[in-house]
Amino acid sequence: MNIKGELFNLKYPSVMGILNVTEYSFFDGGKYFTEDKILARARQIVEEGADMVDIGAMATNPSAPTITEEDEAQKLSEAIAIVKENFPHTIISVDTYRSQVAKMAVEQGAHIINDISGGMFDENMFSTIAALSVPYILMHTSGLPSEMQQKTQYKNVVEDVTYFLSEKINRLHLLGVSDIIVDPGFGFGKTVDQNFELLKNLHKFSIFHLPILAGLSRKSMFYKLLQTTPEDVLPATLAGNLLALQQGAHILRVHDVKETRQMIEVFKKIS
Repeated sequence: MNIKGELFNLKYPSVMGILNVTEYSFFDGGKYFTEDKILARARQIVEEGADMVDIGAMATNPSAPTITEEDEAQKLSEAIAIVKENFPHTIISVDTYRSQVAKMAVEQGAHIINDISGGMFDENMFSTIAALSVPYILMHTSGLPSEMQQKTQYKNVVEDVTYFLSEKINRLHLLGVSDIIVDPGFGFGKTVDQNFELLKNLHKFSIFHLPILAGLSRKSMFYKLLQTTPEDVLPATLAGNLLALQQGAHILRVHDVKETRQMIEVFKKIS
C-alpha cells in the first residue's frame, strides 16, 4: 500500500490506535478535548507501538448527534496538527464520511481516509479520494448511524456485505483508486449474531486481494453477549482480534494498543 509516497508493508499485522476527539464516542467520549489530553493520548498510542493513529471528530454510534461540517473540520485540524508536530513519522488516518472534510484533512497532513459509509453519505467522496490519491478504508454499513440498527435484514450477511464492497471497489477502480482497505463494518447495521457470522467468515473477504481491517474494539457484539459494559470487555476484544488475525485481517483498529501488540507477538510466533 502506498502511504506518503512510500510502500507500507502489510505482511505482518498492523495496529491502528483510536484517537477520538468527540464527547459522544461510545467508549472514550469526552476524554480527549484539550490540546494536552490529545497530545497525551497520541503519545500513548505511538509509544505503545501503533503503526497508525485514526483520528475521529464525530461519533457514529446510533445515539450520537450529527455535528456540523465546520465543527468536525476544526476539531480534526487541531488534532492533526498536534500529531504531526509531535510525531512527524506517524501515519495519520482520519475517520470521516464527508468529502470536503477528507480533502481538508489530507491538505493538513492526513495520509488515509477512513469512511464508515462506504461512500454512501457523500456522493463526492469517491471522486475526492481519486483526486487526493490517498489510501481509502471502505467500510460497509446499512444506513445512517441513527437508523442502521433498524436495518439488519440480510439474505446472507456475509454475501450481502461482499456484494456491497465489490460494487464500491469496482467504482473506485474505475476512478483510478487502487489503495483500498476493506472493512466489513462490525457493529454497523448488524445484530450480535451477524457480527459473529462476519468474524467467523472474515477470510472470505480476501477474495478482493486487498488489505482487511477489523474494527472490533470494545464493541456491542462483546458487551451485549457478555451482558456487561464496553469498559469490561478488553479480554473479549483481544479474543476477537486474535480470531480476526487467524481469519486473515491485516489491520486491527483498537483502543488498547499495548495489549493488542502483545497478542500480535504471540500470534506471530505460531503463524
